[in-house]
Amino acid sequence: MTTSAHHSTAPAPVPAPAPAPAMTETAAAPEERPRVLVIQHEDGVGPGMLGAELAAAGLELRLVHPWAGDEVPGTLAGHGALLVLGGSIGHGDDGVAPWLPAVRALIREAAADGVPLLGICLGAQLTACALGGATAARARGPEVGAVPLRRLPAADDDPLFAAVPDGVPAAQWHWDEITELPPGAVPLISGDDCPHQAFRVGERAWGVQFHPEVLGEDVARWAVLNGAAVARAGGDPDAAVASVGAAEPVLREVWGRAARAWARVVHTQHTRPGPLGTAPPPRSTLLS
Repeated sequence: MTTSAHHSTAPAPVPAPAPAPAMTETAAAPEERPRVLVIQHEDGVGPGMLGAELAAAGLELRLVHPWAGDEVPGTLAGHGALLVLGGSIGHGDDGVAPWLPAVRALIREAAADGVPLLGICLGAQLTACALGGATAARARGPEVGAVPLRRLPAADDDPLFAAVPDGVPAAQWHWDEITELPPGAVPLISGDDCPHQAFRVGERAWGVQFHPEVLGEDVARWAVLNGAAVARAGGDPDAAVASVGAAEPVLREVWGRAARAWARVVHTQHTRPGPLGTAPPPRSTLLS
């Protein structure tokens, strides 16, 4: 904030300024940024390029690392959005990852209360299952590498995917897939080898089976860790790494744009809660 000095032609006594009104506890800071709760399930699978785009768009990311001992919050209070990342665990591996029930509860809370939600790969599978869909292991082996996607008609009016061209590549690295979308979910993007690549539940909850956050360096690291298993299952990890590296310019452009679109949804909801400016709906039976 800038101020301009008032100049007088003759010196005069300056009255003491009136005391400023006390700030109440409910007064919001004018420069407050929306805070995104980010659930990262394991080391090496962070928000990547997506996180950089969201931060540049004015969002504050709060990363929670439950595998390292961080506690997953019990509610979304104090957060304007939820981002659930991928990982090598399965969506139902509660014994290996005991924080998953808490993550599923947050997903249900976000969907019920209209809080912007984005689930990526494992995060999309958790979203599908938490909201009434289903996920299973791929009988065909893992889908890896840069894979072309197919737009579905509902993408034309979607805030995130309206500008995504048909046939655009996306980075893939997953052994499981969504087999059934939640009731009422809107399918947005499909693929030749995986039918449910992107979907939306309600107005502001999205799941994507692919990885909009990764580039060639990320996939190369995954190939070192998981490439032998991919090869045993009939995949080609070297070709996967090469394909993602070759597609990097397009990946940066298209999925960076989608990330900025999600940031706009978060900002809009932060300043105008609820659909079309109304109060958010009460929590539904999704929370039961």
